[in-house]
Amino acid sequence: QVQLVESGGGLVQPGGSLRLSCVASGFTFSSYGMNWYRQAPGKERELVATISNTGGMRTYADFVKGRFTISRDNAKNTVYLQMNSLKPEDTAVYYCNRGANYWGQGTQVTVSS
Repeated sequence: QVQLVESGGGLVQPGGSLRLSCVASGFTFSSYGMNWYRQAPGKERELVATISNTGGMRTYADFVKGRFTISRDNAKNTVYLQMNSLKPEDTAVYYCNRGANYWGQGTQVTVSS
């Protein structure tokens, strides 16, 4: 069965950085594009970034452009989200997604001084 396991969240000061990881199993990882979403308290889940199956195409939400970078290592079945210049409004639970209804459990990111 499809499993997505995120890690790397935590508490960071404004302006700091974090790298999230999502390890996938139960499917041929290199055949699928992957996504990162986030959901802040009281808000709807929103798309943050996408990456194609080869990593050749990437897209970003306007609110993270220039600060976040999505990448993947198909040999390790892992997708990453490098987050720099973090802001308090980036505080949310971040989820890895394979499309359809395949989600990880989420990892909490809190940006606060």
